[in-house]
Amino acid sequence: MSEDQRQSRLVTWASPRVFMDAVRSGRFKTGLDLLRAIQDGSLPAPPIAELMGYGPAHFEDGRAVFECVPQELHYNPLGVVHGALAAALLDTAMACAIHTKLPIDVGYTTLELKVNYIRAMTVETGRVRAIGEALHVGQRTAVAEGRLVDAKERLLAHATTTCLLLE
Repeated sequence: MSEDQRQSRLVTWASPRVFMDAVRSGRFKTGLDLLRAIQDGSLPAPPIAELMGYGPAHFEDGRAVFECVPQELHYNPLGVVHGALAAALLDTAMACAIHTKLPIDVGYTTLELKVNYIRAMTVETGRVRAIGEALHVGQRTAVAEGRLVDAKERLLAHATTTCLLLE
C-alpha cells in the first residue's frame, strides 16, 4: 500500500482518573448528575467515546441517547461499518440508561449483551442515534434495551443487556 493511500487520526483523551475523582468529590449525587456533566462539558468524554467518535446527546431518568457519525475508520474489510461500533453504542446507551437511575456510589458492569443487527451502516448512513432505556433496576442486577436508528428513524440494530450492580 502506498503512503498516499494511508490516512491517520489523532485521538486525545482525559485520564479516567478525572471521572473517579469527580465521583469521590461529593459534587454529584446520582449517575444522572454525572452524565449530564459529561454532556454539558463540565467533565470530559470518556476515553472510549473519544476513540470511537461518539458522544452524548440526551439524558433523563432511565433513558440515555448517544450519537455518532460512521466514518471510514469504522469499516471492516467488507466495506461497511464493523458491528463493534453498533455494539459499543448500544452497550453505552443501555448501561448509561441504567446509570441514570443509580446513586453516585453504585457502579455497574455489563454481564450480558445481545445485539441483533438489522441494517448495515456506511459513511452514507450519516448520523446515528443509540437510545437506551432501563427496564428494571434491582438490588444486584439491572436490565435495559436499546435501539440504534438512522436520521430517518430506520432501525439499524436492537439490543438488550443485563448489568451487574457493584456497591
